[in-house]
Amino acid sequence: MDGRYEVEAYNTAKESENKIHDDAVARRFGFSGGLVPGVDVYAYMAHMPVARWGRAWLERGAAECRFAKPVYDGEKAQVASREFGDGRIALKVESLGLACASGEAWLPDTAPAVPADNRVAPAPVAADARPKASEASLPVDRLLGIRPMRADGDFARNYLRDLRETDPLYAKEGLLHPGLILRLGNWALSHNVVLGPWIHVGSRVQNLGVARVGQELTALARVVSNHVHKGHKFVVLDVIARADGAPVARIEHTAIYEPRQVQEAA
Repeated sequence: MDGRYEVEAYNTAKESENKIHDDAVARRFGFSGGLVPGVDVYAYMAHMPVARWGRAWLERGAAECRFAKPVYDGEKAQVASREFGDGRIALKVESLGLACASGEAWLPDTAPAVPADNRVAPAPVAADARPKASEASLPVDRLLGIRPMRADGDFARNYLRDLRETDPLYAKEGLLHPGLILRLGNWALSHNVVLGPWIHVGSRVQNLGVARVGQELTALARVVSNHVHKGHKFVVLDVIARADGAPVARIEHTAIYEPRQVQEAA
């Protein structure tokens, strides 16, 4: 089943510590303005598999997303889906006539195994004591936690409003949006290290269960790679997102934590 969905993009991170979302800073990097967060572009994409499979996709579905070009605040983002013969759907986001993001979504026949990793995530240090993001502060196998967050009703409603989400499932059943769950991958970085302008470039997500309004969100993340490619410094995290302690998603989260432009400007 092919489909289309259009949303007026909204930059939810204008006041973020990550200044890649600030118009002036983003322009210095060659962009037209502040970038709409990748986690929100993923949230736009997630509308399509939920429209296709409903709650079942939130419970056990999977997706991957890759971000190629920015989506800007106030511009239209067109999300298209195309179903393959094997039941997977290809996803594409275009804005201003450019291909901005791509990916796939699918629904396994059976629920995936829930990770048996019961390690307690370390508490992040105080915000003013965080080290600068580097090879030393983000070594392979380092474990990262986040400051727990309880998404109450007002937060959930405001989040759906900011996403311009039109599917009634979340409000009707009191469920948290998968875009918010993916955001935990960002927090695993920003709650533990000081980042300059940085860019989320892609994720692979396996849903393990629904998260509900009012539950406490936590995460256990492990650094699986810290490498340089084309001058950019990349980090890859393996994240287990939890709601009231129960795993709700496993995420492979990839980001450029130091773009080469930062080094060139130093």
